[in-house]
Amino acid sequence: MVKLGFIVEGDTEKILLESEGFKKLLTSYNLDFIPDILNAGGNGNLLPNNIIQFTQILVSKGANKIIILTDLDKDKYVTETKNRISPLVDQICIVSKKQIEARFLADTLALSNFLKSNNFSFTEPELFDEPFEEIKNIRMKLNNGRGIGDKKILANYMVKNNFSFERAASHPNCSSANYFLN
Repeated sequence: MVKLGFIVEGDTEKILLESEGFKKLLTSYNLDFIPDILNAGGNGNLLPNNIIQFTQILVSKGANKIIILTDLDKDKYVTETKNRISPLVDQICIVSKKQIEARFLADTLALSNFLKSNNFSFTEPELFDEPFEEIKNIRMKLNNGRGIGDKKILANYMVKNNFSFERAASHPNCSSANYFLN
């Protein structure tokens, strides 16, 4: 059986992949995984020397397939990002064209639960350069100037409000979520 290990770009990805919802998703695909998600602490830390160290940790815990999650950040092309990271043979590098918070905009149910309003659906969740800022601004408007402190706090709220990769992937204009699941 394939046992996955994950290396992620930051806190948001780590929080989402450690959630019960994600664990159930992997189980539904009959995939085993290492529950310790390794956080590189930023896209700039996803470099070959760090990837080798992270890989050794995950392999020592039984992983036989490593998945690296990141986004383009300032790179223009996916190949540019993958070349910088230089994934090893047994690794899959998934590069999203937009920040992971765009998937929050695509999961209408979780976002509406978080904002406590049923009026939010985004036809183009991946058009926002800074999806976190969009969510923060909406929350400020709805909560008398009270926004959300940072991406880590938002990720925890979205998990509590049952964020679903499947719902985000089912959005017709959230190709990054669909790419991740496939």
